[in-house]
Amino acid sequence: MKVWSAALAVEVADWPRATARSFFGFNALYRGDNIFGMLPRTCSFGNGNLLAFRIDDAADRLKGRLAKDPRIGSIDQNSTRWFTFELASDTDLHAALDWLSAAYQAASKRRKSK
Repeated sequence: MKVWSAALAVEVADWPRATARSFFGFNALYRGDNIFGMLPRTCSFGNGNLLAFRIDDAADRLKGRLAKDPRIGSIDQNSTRWFTFELASDTDLHAALDWLSAAYQAASKRRKSK
């Protein structure tokens, strides 16, 4: 998972206004001031192969995609829903990047992180 997280962090670093900050054993991904993702660094979620992303007020189409993807779970933390994505192989990296991209786009619509 450390290798997958590092690869995803490198990709996200090229996105406009995207930054990563160390956060309690994770790399927190931000778009401006808004957090949109968490990549494991020295800590992990659940089984250890999970990353997390935040999409507030998802459109119906996106909600349908989230519901249909068996690799997606969710965590409620401090009144905020975080979705998790489970990576099982290198082939899951593309889908993980797609979900992080959706979260990145959603972060542009939020005023500021809570």
